[in-house]
Amino acid sequence: MITNSKILLVDDDPDLLNLLSIRLNASGYDVDTVNSAESALNYLDLERPQLVISDLRMSGMCGMELFEKVFAKYPALPVIILTAHGTIPDAVSAVQRGVFGYLTKPFDSKNLLAQIRKALNNVSLSDDEHDGTSWCEEIITQSSEMKETLNKAKLVAKGDASVLLYGESGVGKELFAHAIHTVSSRNGKPFIAVNCSAIPEQLLESEFFGHVKGAFTGAIRNHDGLFKLAEGGTLFLDEIGDMPLFLQVKLLRALQEKQIRPIGGTQTIPIDVRLISATHRNLRNEIAKGNFREDLYYRLDVISLKIPALSERREDIPLLSNYFVDLFARRYQKNISGFSPDAMQILITATWPGNVRQLMNVVEQCIVLNTSSLIPAPLVYDAIQMETSQLTSFEEAKKQFERDYLVKVLKITAGNVTQAARIAKRNRTDFYKLLQRYQIDLNKYKLRDSETLEARTNTY
Repeated sequence: MITNSKILLVDDDPDLLNLLSIRLNASGYDVDTVNSAESALNYLDLERPQLVISDLRMSGMCGMELFEKVFAKYPALPVIILTAHGTIPDAVSAVQRGVFGYLTKPFDSKNLLAQIRKALNNVSLSDDEHDGTSWCEEIITQSSEMKETLNKAKLVAKGDASVLLYGESGVGKELFAHAIHTVSSRNGKPFIAVNCSAIPEQLLESEFFGHVKGAFTGAIRNHDGLFKLAEGGTLFLDEIGDMPLFLQVKLLRALQEKQIRPIGGTQTIPIDVRLISATHRNLRNEIAKGNFREDLYYRLDVISLKIPALSERREDIPLLSNYFVDLFARRYQKNISGFSPDAMQILITATWPGNVRQLMNVVEQCIVLNTSSLIPAPLVYDAIQMETSQLTSFEEAKKQFERDYLVKVLKITAGNVTQAARIAKRNRTDFYKLLQRYQIDLNKYKLRDSETLEARTNTY
């Protein structure tokens, strides 16, 4: 028996609500009740039950209308319909539309409990455990939207289709990917995560597909790529939208043929890897700009999940903040119990463009600088202002460094690409690609040098 699962009962008959509540409570379920479909929708904005049981005929919105609204927003949340006016065609129609169960009054309690157990066995999230630990224990949330996304993730994990995770930087896309791997049949094999924007372009192909000894200068031994390392398990490609086009072609071929060939190798190697990708970009826009291949997009986006930003689930901010306080207070050996009420109010109302990652950094800074048992509001305010104004993402910092470096080298060489490439220790082709990526006009540097030379000549 699955107990402690929360069930929402919806009926405008108070006697039936009371009777069903007693029966389900006696069976070990946590039951909440509302007397209308409208109240049920308001409830779902705040709470996330594992199952909804609704009467069909009610004043105002009927049970099927409620189901349609629930299904549109929470497609993984099962709904059982109860009715005194049921017919076989009605039941068939309801099930075809997605209703989990359809029972006609007067119904047998055993049949109802059997339907409930079946629904909770299929989609229950709350008490599912894997190898002794909760499959999504690293994702700290009380948000109904996040729990719904987790419920979808668990359903997705049962299959083997490619998954594309959407969400802003810092929302925890890698945690979601790891949770999907943990609850999947591949959990006993490796989970390999890589940030596509963090690997130098000239090393990308070798990192993904490996190389054999002697394939190029510096290849002093055989190297297994990420696909080989993740064999039988899951390969998580973060920031897939930043992958250069030449590698997109090779990745597409690997996914289509389910085999790879290391650089310098003469034989192909079969692969068995589940691919989970993530991006903060709109890939459809990138396709329109010519930056991402449409055929690869459809290979990756078999199933897509959007992870809500922290600003969309503010009810999680106190929970996450206190979790980080406990974590960093132990790390820095400080006796700090939490935030003052004013400080917590600032945290809850902040914009959080960096999401959970930014919140974690702010809490850590507050822990380091705080000298009392409670973190005060001014310290939180200063930490947020500093974090927002000074901290950029790794990706943006890397891009800024590369652009500044290219500009500096071009200034030194007066726009001479051969000399600039030699200084940068890159071949001319790669150097031109970098100039194109950052839209650097080579002529400007050549013109500047010409003007400078003319000015010096006139001076002398």
